[in-house]
Amino acid sequence: MTELSEMKCEACQIDAPTVSDTELVELAKMVPDWTVAVREDIKQLERVYKFKNFKLAMAFTNKLAELAEAEFHHPGILTEWGKVTVTWWSHSIKGLHKNDFIMAAKTDMLLED
Repeated sequence: MTELSEMKCEACQIDAPTVSDTELVELAKMVPDWTVAVREDIKQLERVYKFKNFKLAMAFTNKLAELAEAEFHHPGILTEWGKVTVTWWSHSIKGLHKNDFIMAAKTDMLLED
């Protein structure tokens, strides 16, 4: 399988299926630092990134915003002093799509830049 970070998001229609439980297990292995959270019966991927200060957290947030715009898929982002919490899910299908795992992998790659 191609590395998730090298893949592109596909247009996610409102009738697109969410990932199956089997797919969830396999895709989660590819982004091991992410957890699956359930909020209001919606599965979401979440990760907390830690930084030395607010300026570095904000710089990461800005890079993530640029990535989200380029892929036309947008996360929940909470930027605080020394940390950024990122949450990916597909709003249109109210759950997880492969796109969310692709974007989680791409988000991890931002740390390497």
